[in-house]
Amino acid sequence: MQNESGKNDMYVILTGGPGGGKSAILEALRDRGYLCVDEVARDLIKEEVTAGGDALPWRNREKFRDNMFHEQLKVYESIDHDGIIFFDRGLIDCLAYSRLIGSEIPEEMDQISINTQFNKIVFVTPPWEEIYRNDEERKQSFQEAIETYNQIVAAYQEYGYETVDLPKVSVEQRVEFILERLSIQ
Repeated sequence: MQNESGKNDMYVILTGGPGGGKSAILEALRDRGYLCVDEVARDLIKEEVTAGGDALPWRNREKFRDNMFHEQLKVYESIDHDGIIFFDRGLIDCLAYSRLIGSEIPEEMDQISINTQFNKIVFVTPPWEEIYRNDEERKQSFQEAIETYNQIVAAYQEYGYETVDLPKVSVEQRVEFILERLSIQ
């Protein structure tokens, strides 16, 4: 389904800094029968570590960003689904990451991000220290999670999206909030 400006209303992004509860929300949406696309970064990190590569956020940040962007784009382009789809992050997250690491945004990424549209409402999990946890792929501090959140919100807004912070409530209440805001049940 396309909106009047030709942009895809059925592709909904859930984003935010690391550790804000995105994965749990997406799992609850899956349990309700919605198609959800996982974040590509975790798989890329696992693959790079296994292969002994350097395209990792703690080794070669720009190479990691490039891989993340192109993999996310491949996923977007491969979707063949008539219903609503929830994405764990979008292309603009990679642009926010560029800013976070102090890197220029490549022109190609900028143009692709402008032309590859999602629903104009982007749901954001704000930093929430009580649920924040580190693991093998998430090595950022909570302060870095806050900085990431700030860059993500700024980038999406610059590209014309409306960012909506999710309330710090239960997973089910967050899911209800999203569905109500999108006017779907």
